[in-house]
Amino acid sequence: MNGKFLFGVCMVVSALTYCPSYAQEEQESAEVYLEEYTDEFQENFFEALKQKGIQNYDRAIDLLLNCKQLDPSNSVVDYELAKAYALDKQHVLAQEYAVKALNAEPTDFWYLDNLLHVLDQGSIPFEAVKQDIPFDNQKLRQNLALGYFKMRKYDDALKVLNGLGSSKFVEELTSKINDSLQQKEEKKVISVAVKEKKESNHPTAQYRSQIEELFSKSDFNQALTVSKEALDSYPMQPYFYYAYGTALNNTEKPNKAIEVLESGLDYLLDDGQLANKMFGELSKAYTSIGNISKANEYLNKIKPGL
Repeated sequence: MNGKFLFGVCMVVSALTYCPSYAQEEQESAEVYLEEYTDEFQENFFEALKQKGIQNYDRAIDLLLNCKQLDPSNSVVDYELAKAYALDKQHVLAQEYAVKALNAEPTDFWYLDNLLHVLDQGSIPFEAVKQDIPFDNQKLRQNLALGYFKMRKYDDALKVLNGLGSSKFVEELTSKINDSLQQKEEKKVISVAVKEKKESNHPTAQYRSQIEELFSKSDFNQALTVSKEALDSYPMQPYFYYAYGTALNNTEKPNKAIEVLESGLDYLLDDGQLANKMFGELSKAYTSIGNISKANEYLNKIKPGL
């Protein structure tokens, strides 16, 4: 039986799943394609595609295995079995049938494309099947490079192309890959720049910049006002607890500074530098109220080298 005829019908049926109006127009054509197949084969095959379409993968597999018994050498059945097993997360069997289909038609791009997706879904390296297929086939290797390109696995595609010698195909696909890599890098740079701009424009960043400028001028009275406003607006930001506590310490309000700074410790994550600053301010505040023991406790918490 002509597997290519059946493959054409398979593509039509896939389209019908998404476009019911197309079904009526193509029904006659499909019937012509399938004249050479038995009624039993047709019934099992089309029902299998239907069951796969409604995610009843076990039933689809059983029906396709029936087709396999009726026509053991049909590569399209192997192709569909590979897809059904992959959807059912039976990766070993999916791989087995994808390899069978490709061996029957080594130059068919869609058979190779299906194998690549089966391997990708199962996290299986291509090297695991390399010896099971006619990898020395030039067209197969071209399809492999193209398949990797479609999957945006540009480095893998380039490795395959490097072993293909010089040709128009290699030149054109290499150029497309390099363009894609350049666009990817440009998007990455733009994304980082946009992120940095958003962060710099965020009110928390603006508050922090304003507070640090006031600290550098030793304008602690103004820093007291700004840092309290910032803390009231963003009560989960540990830096604003530090800033407000520091401003309180430098405006002779050590008791309030202790209250604020110790509350801020609960919001610290892995910022060692900020932790050291808060411990230093707490030690200073406890020293101001004459609690030397507590002052030394916080002083000893400061980690050197940060």
